[in-house]
Amino acid sequence: MSRVSLEGQVAVVTGAARGVGELLARKLSARGAKVALVGLEEEALKDVSSRLHSDSAHWYADVTDHETMSRVAQEVKARFGKVDIVVANAGVAAGGPFADSDPQAWRRVIEVNLIGSAVTARAFLPVLVESRGYLLQVASLAAITPAPMMTAYCASKSGVEAYAHSLRAEVGYQGVRVGVAYLSWTDTDMVRGADQDDVMRELRQRLPWPSNKTYPLGPAVDRLVAGIERRSAHVYGQWWLRGMQGVRGYLPALIGTVGQREMKRFAPRLQGMRSGLVGAGGEADEAARATPRN
Repeated sequence: MSRVSLEGQVAVVTGAARGVGELLARKLSARGAKVALVGLEEEALKDVSSRLHSDSAHWYADVTDHETMSRVAQEVKARFGKVDIVVANAGVAAGGPFADSDPQAWRRVIEVNLIGSAVTARAFLPVLVESRGYLLQVASLAAITPAPMMTAYCASKSGVEAYAHSLRAEVGYQGVRVGVAYLSWTDTDMVRGADQDDVMRELRQRLPWPSNKTYPLGPAVDRLVAGIERRSAHVYGQWWLRGMQGVRGYLPALIGTVGQREMKRFAPRLQGMRSGLVGAGGEADEAARATPRN
């Protein structure tokens, strides 16, 4: 598919204070797009915005708050005149055994990753219909294959994948294209935060190649940008993820068998694992909920 020039286009990126969202905003800006940054870390968003190459602005918002996100969508259109691209990237993660997980943290992963993505789309769809624009939903390898110790994250990413595929069929006749982006372990604060737990780090290292590696952020985001330029239905942050689609039907049974063996091996070390949200983004989410803004 031919690429669409991003010059003069208006792109919204949620979770834009760090990691994938921050670098994506920078690369979209470098290609001439005007960028609206959305997230919970106001000072970080302000800093990112100040360093972009093109016109930009930032909004403090919890993506799970429908009223706030609807207001943001209206303000972004008022500020830039239109919205061509929305990237639903905001996400959090928690790891550890399901039976011992913090119920609030587990629920919050679902709320941010799945409900927050749907709230984002609901808020911005009217302006995307006007521009015949593009919505990119960031999913994960976790949408393709289940993994023990990641029940909330896998559930949320499987959910956003299915929701985005359903939405694509609903809005395509209105000129809106919907894509799903898949990322494996990528060098972000979220992955580094998960790796702080010895068990989670060692479990990941025992995965088969190439899923046991942490991949650099830059090339993965370059692939996302190329997918946005093509308005692609599927975008793969790492080259090998495309091949996973053909074998995904076999993975639940395989993981169920191999995972039991691995969990038995690590069982003596599971007690006392941290069960809250991981990484700097998780800390920001917890802080925002602890001190809500009026």
